[in-house]
Order: sequence, then structure tokens, then C-alpha cells
Amino acid sequence: MIGLSRDGDVVTLELQRPDRRNALNTELCLAVRHGVEQAERDGARVLVITGQGTSFCAGADLTGDAFPDSFGQILEEMLIAVESVSIPVVAAINGPAVGAGTQLAIACDLRVVAPGSFFEIPSTRLGIAVSNWTIRRLAALAGGGVARTILLGGERVYAEQAFTCGLANKLGDLAVATQWAESITELAPLALRHLKLVFNDDQIHDDPTPEQHAAFEAAWSSEDMKEARRARAEKRKPKFVGK
Repeated sequence: MIGLSRDGDVVTLELQRPDRRNALNTELCLAVRHGVEQAERDGARVLVITGQGTSFCAGADLTGDAFPDSFGQILEEMLIAVESVSIPVVAAINGPAVGAGTQLAIACDLRVVAPGSFFEIPSTRLGIAVSNWTIRRLAALAGGGVARTILLGGERVYAEQAFTCGLANKLGDLAVATQWAESITELAPLALRHLKLVFNDDQIHDDPTPEQHAAFEAAWSSEDMKEARRARAEKRKPKFVGK
């Protein structure tokens, strides 16, 4: 499910489900979380996360176990592990980062994005809601306008636009990401740890308001969500009615 390799103080974690475009299921989420924790225990100074093949991560595996409540919790625990690990994490976005793939990318500290790659969160086409953390982190990194383009507009943001707005820190492939990671290993670890703590203390983990929580639950239990799954299985556009 994942590959772990080490070159000096840099550990590279590769998502390895190319047949599913590295879509996340429970097993892969757990493997990523454990891989992140293992890299920290082994004394890595920087972690690089990338995908095998032509995709970074196609999101949650909608043909698998992505809809039960337990998967949502396991996905969140994986994202928290990436965000809270004490070492810098660089995402090498080698292809599409869709849905939970974009969530994984924005949980990382830095993003190096290959030309032709894109970010997309198709929640409104699936009739589901995304977490407050996702909305606020995306807005903090990309700016409110681009975040609204992705979430409310349902559009993709490609590498060049992502770089222009700040969602991508650099344009380049895995080699560029690895070279940057190697240069970061020469910086002071305690200073880097302090920066991570401050950057991530952005109040995006605050509990949703009662109204936000109710709206989130309504989307996930809606007929629209069920219609989206039927439409996907039948290879047609869903017909949403707001119920």
C-alpha cells in the first residue's frame, strides 16, 4: 500500500495503489499514518509524500469503504498525523489531487506541484459536505477566492494557478521536492518545529457551530447523497433536489 525509502535524513512515503489512482481506503489511510509516525521515530528530518504512477491521490475510494462513519474517523486521524508530526512534510504532487487527495496535500507543510497536476474537491457533485478544517485550511493556503472556486464552483485548480495563489509553493516533480527537502534538513529542527506549531495554531480545529454541524449531517444523510451514488454507478449525471 505504501513504499518507504530513505536517503540521508529525508524519508519518502509513496502511496502505492496505482490501479485505483492511489485512492484512499481504510488500509491505505492506516498505512500512511503509521508510515508518518515511523519516519518520525526513525529520526527523519523531513518527510516527502508522493503518489505512485500518474496520480497523487484520487480521493476516497468510493467503490470501497469510504462512506461508513469509521472511514471518516480513520481519514481524519491520518490527516492529523501528517499535520502534527514534528518534522516538515513536503507533498510532491505528481498528478491529480482529488477530494481526500487535496485534503492530504493541504495537511502537508509544503507543496511541490508538477505541471499538469490539479486540485479538486467534488463534494457538491457527490452530495456530501466537507469538514470545517478542509474549508478553512484551503482558504488559508489558497485564498478565499480560489477556495470558493474549488468548493462552491466545483472547478479544478491547475498547477500554475495553484502556484500563483500560493497553494503550491514550487512547481516541479519529485526530484525538485526531494532536493528542497534535502536543503531543509540543514535547517534547525527545533526552530522548524516551532514554526509548524505556530502555523498550525490557526483555529481551524475549532468545533463547528450547531448550525454548521446540522448542515454537515444533513448533507451526509440526504437523498441527494444517495442519488449521487446511484448516478455514479449508472454512469449518469445526478439530479439533485435539495433533500
